[in-house]
Order: sequence, then C-alpha cells, then structure tokens
Amino acid sequence: MGPLALLLGLLLVSFIVTSMLIVPFINALYYLKFQRANQMTRDAFGMLTPIFDSFHKAKAGTPVGGGLLVIAVVSILFAVLLPILQMSGVNITSVHQNAQSEINILFFTFLSFGLLGLYDDIKKFFGFEKEKFFGLKMKYKLALQILLGIIIASMMYYSLGISFIHVPIVDYTLHLGLGYIPFATFVIVAFANAVNITDGLDGLAAGSLMICLFGLWFLSGSILDIPLSIFIALWLGSLISFLYFNVFPARMFMGDVGALAFGATLAVVGLLLGKMTGLLIVGFIFVIEVTSSLAQLLSKKYFHKKLFPAAPIHLTFQKMGWEEPKIVQRAWLVQIMLTIFGVWLSLI
Repeated sequence: MGPLALLLGLLLVSFIVTSMLIVPFINALYYLKFQRANQMTRDAFGMLTPIFDSFHKAKAGTPVGGGLLVIAVVSILFAVLLPILQMSGVNITSVHQNAQSEINILFFTFLSFGLLGLYDDIKKFFGFEKEKFFGLKMKYKLALQILLGIIIASMMYYSLGISFIHVPIVDYTLHLGLGYIPFATFVIVAFANAVNITDGLDGLAAGSLMICLFGLWFLSGSILDIPLSIFIALWLGSLISFLYFNVFPARMFMGDVGALAFGATLAVVGLLLGKMTGLLIVGFIFVIEVTSSLAQLLSKKYFHKKLFPAAPIHLTFQKMGWEEPKIVQRAWLVQIMLTIFGVWLSLI
C-alpha cells in the first residue's frame, strides 16, 4: 500500500469511528446539560457580546463540546495505530531527526490547550463564573496560554532545533536563535484565540479549519513527514464528521475545548512545517477575525468609539443583513483560494 492510500485510509477510519460515536456523544452532552446557556456570553477577550446574543438567541440549549470528541478520537487512534503501522513495516520518517519529539509537541499542544478550553467551558456552562476556584479571569487564562506557548516553543527550539522563518519568493531564511521562542509563542496563542473568535457561526471555524488542514496535509506529504501526515489525516477525518453536525442549523458546537486546541495545534503544524508565510495566508480568515476583534476592543477603550458596526467581522456581515449560511459559505470559498495560494507560495 502506498503512502497516499494509507493516509486516505486513516482519514476514513477516523471519520467512521467519530461518526459511530457522535450521536451518543451529543445525547451525553444533553444529559450532562453541557449546553449553550440562554444568557449573555463573553468573547475570547472576556467582553460581553450583546450583538452576538441578539442574533443567536435560538441557539440556546445547543450542546457544546464537540471538540472534546475530536480530540479523544484523534489521540486514541494515533496511539493505537502508530505502533501497528510500525510493526507492519511502515517507515515513520520525519523531516525532523527526532520524530518522537515532533509527536510529543503535537499532542502536548492538542491536549493542554484542549484541557484549558474544557475548563473554560465548564466554568461558563455550569455557572461557576464567580466561584473562587473556577473564577479564572481573562488575564490569568491568557497567562496560562502564554505559559503553554512558551513550553511548546521551547520544545520546538531545543528538541527539534527549529529557529528560523523562511520567506518564499525571495528564498530568504531568517534565523531568530532564542528569539524564535517568543515569536512562536505569540503565533500559537494568537491562533488559539483566533479560531475561538471565529467559532461564532455554524460551521465557520470548523469548515475553514478543514480546508486549511487539507492544504497543510498536502505540504506535510510533500516533505514526507509521516507522523505529521498521519496526525492531520486522523484530525481531518474526525473533523469532517463533526462538521456534518456543526453546519447550519448546528446540532453541536465545538466549544472552547475544541477552538483553543485546534487553533494552537494549527499554528504548531505550520511552525513544524517551517511554512510560517504559508500558515499566515492559509489561516488568513482566522487572522482577520481576531484582528477585527482586537482592533474593535482597542478603539472602544482608547477612542471611545467603534471601528466596525460589530466585531468580529462576521458579525458586521450579519448586521448588514447577510444570512448566516451565506457568510459561512462565502468564507469557505475564500478559504479554498487562500489555501491554494498559501500552498503554492510554500512550494515555490
């Protein structure tokens, strides 16, 4: 069996396993009352979101936490299938000399940011906002994200020796040395919050992420990074199954457990590939979403006026009268072209 056939088979296995588990998982979320509350919510910066709530009142009661299932399926399948593939004679080569360190970095990111997001979901949906133990303020949550980012960036620098940024077209490599650690930390934390902010419309974050991952999957295959290709294949299969239940009208949301884990891991995949420019282009929708929210926040704080009618930018489109499915579908089309452009730029 060739590498491509193997990877496509793994994607199908992950899709099938997730599809078998997802309806019972949704029922379990209902049973545990892990659902979107019928009250004012807060965005990734901790700000109240009255405009978002006015558009999405009908979604109160929808289960939240689909990202937890994706994380569990991908992690367990990888742990089970990788040794089987190795015993079957599959050569698990990596672009990095230490393939195990690459795997450790991927799953540390996936699981640690997932746990932080799960904590946040539990805090919000079970009404623990004001409790001492559960009442983690935004600045402390951001500090934890930065700490995790520093750990991950340090692992990439010390274990894999990654310390550069490659600029395509001009074919220039910028060596950052120890400066790579704060740079990578910023990228990881930024993408974690960017995906979290983008996850405001049914299928917007999950669909855009799916298209991003297909592009990065192609890049990982082109450099024969088998552990990374296997991980993305399993992630894609599970994510596609989740997306079936996340498109409008959504039967389930990914929650912070998924959004933070997926955003941080997306950034790490791009950094492991050494394709920072490609990552910024492929993930440009997420960049625009988080930038619009941050710009709106700063404008209101320092200039006491709104920069946009609503933020993030997808809420502005809703205020303009665009239907939710139209916004999401057009975003997917833009994402397809961004992914093609980002992959093309990474290959030249």
